[in-house]
Amino acid sequence: MLPGNCMKLLMMVMAATAAIAIVAAEEDGRIGASFPAGVLRLERVFPVNHSVELEELIARDRARHARILQNFASGVVDFPVIGSSDPFLVGFYYTKVKLGSPPREYNVQIDTGSDILWVTCGSCNNCPQTSGLGVELNFYDTASSSTASLISCSDRRCASDECSSETNQCAYTFHYGDNSGTTGYYVSDLIYFDTVLGTSLTANSSSPIVFGCSTSQSGGLTKMDRAIDGIFGLGQQGLSVISQLFSHGISPKVFSHCLKGDGNGGGILVLGFITLCICRALLLMGKFYLLIQEFLCPLMIEELLLILVLL
Repeated sequence: MLPGNCMKLLMMVMAATAAIAIVAAEEDGRIGASFPAGVLRLERVFPVNHSVELEELIARDRARHARILQNFASGVVDFPVIGSSDPFLVGFYYTKVKLGSPPREYNVQIDTGSDILWVTCGSCNNCPQTSGLGVELNFYDTASSSTASLISCSDRRCASDECSSETNQCAYTFHYGDNSGTTGYYVSDLIYFDTVLGTSLTANSSSPIVFGCSTSQSGGLTKMDRAIDGIFGLGQQGLSVISQLFSHGISPKVFSHCLKGDGNGGGILVLGFITLCICRALLLMGKFYLLIQEFLCPLMIEELLLILVLL
């Protein structure tokens, strides 16, 4: 049973998202004369003075989500989250990814402000050899993976301004907001992950992806106290892991994460929708939180924005 405040909030969200817009297209003369000029009209499915049971709203919202999910890949990819936002402990969150054949595990920082997954190459200059986070640093080597291949300048996934004429390798340079940066080249190899099949079932899966192999680092990336194997970008660009798994039909172009609020930190990162969940919305110290039990809540972006506006 959801708490009373959460139930009221959930009812407001679902009632708002259940409204149907009846639109009469306004003709501007450029696309034919199929529809006469008109105005926009909104009509509620449920009148304001009509009492609606919470169960009915939930059923309608689940049906709407089912229609949305039919347009996406249905897989759910699961990654662990380690770390904490406490600057006196770790100061950031990271996850573990397995790359190559045989697979090796890399600790990579989770970053919503960039797009690309990259890990440190064995030939990297100015790169830390040890980490103050208590994790072992691993260095990626294409020669050690039987499934690795270099991305050449002629590859369709390589932009012309990222190409190195000397080596014919598709190169990159990234700069981050803290004035750190990295340069390197793109490779293709297998990434391994857990796919959620049901309420308690997971399966080991893999897929070829393109990611960066860092050969030089600068700024904060060179510091040993918080050294890490790379960065996991969660942006929308075509070479992000999310976009690549979506293009392979593995998971939709959506991610969710739950960060634990206790002193131990950590949490879970999920690529894709979770359709079975129990979630509670709490208002703590004027901020919006989603506390997740069992699974992450499959709220769409517009619903989250609506909740924030309502609060």
